[in-house]
Amino acid sequence: MMNLSQAGLDLIKEFEGCRLTAYRDAIGIPTIGYGHIEGVRMGGVITQDEANTMLVNDLAEKVNAVNALLDLPVTQGQFDALVSFAYNCGVNNLKNSTLLRMVNRGDADDAGPQLLRWNKAGGEVLAGLTRRREAEKELYEAQA
Repeated sequence: MMNLSQAGLDLIKEFEGCRLTAYRDAIGIPTIGYGHIEGVRMGGVITQDEANTMLVNDLAEKVNAVNALLDLPVTQGQFDALVSFAYNCGVNNLKNSTLLRMVNRGDADDAGPQLLRWNKAGGEVLAGLTRRREAEKELYEAQA
């Protein structure tokens, strides 16, 4: 079973940012901390320690899910990028993606560009998502 590396954690924290007051994300979902959405209500406020705990718990869930979805070994960079993708886009989107199908059929080396296709929210291309997918692709393709 693989774990998220510091590089993967840094990427997720950089692109999620941390907000201690609830806000609506790009598609209107109430969000707090480092992109935490479960049980969030607008007007909610948390501490930095609570944000950190939410992140650790959310990441543990995504790490376990990605490990369960993988049929073949991947590099640390590939794993980190897949966890970041699952954290941002959801485990179900990863589960049903061409990206995961390519990885699991042994085409992992060619799958990185698939990440770039996931740069829309609410049907619109977002610059922040484009930058995140490019960073994930770079991490995905990094040599272990």
